[in-house]
Amino acid sequence: MTKFQLYVSQASINLGASKPFSSTETEVLNWMDNENPPTNEALNAEIDRLETEYNAQAYARTRKPLYPDIGDQLDDLYKQGAFSDEMAAKIKKVKDDNPKPS
Repeated sequence: MTKFQLYVSQASINLGASKPFSSTETEVLNWMDNENPPTNEALNAEIDRLETEYNAQAYARTRKPLYPDIGDQLDDLYKQGAFSDEMAAKIKKVKDDNPKPS
């Protein structure tokens, strides 16, 4: 799949083209019923912007599966006393009402 194919749909929506279009791996062939389709220059600039935005988040995509489960993180914060008294009371009630099997 080409960079164009990955981003063309979102780029066209971002640029106000709301109707379907047909395309190849590198260009839009027909904007169908779009009254004011974006120019190729605008479309390619938006595709580049989307790719840059995606690439800037590579570290976050790499980190995400490496973090402990969010439930484990929250349970640790609860056990360490990091929550307000009000939140700790709500969590304690849930734990007390639904005890972990032995």
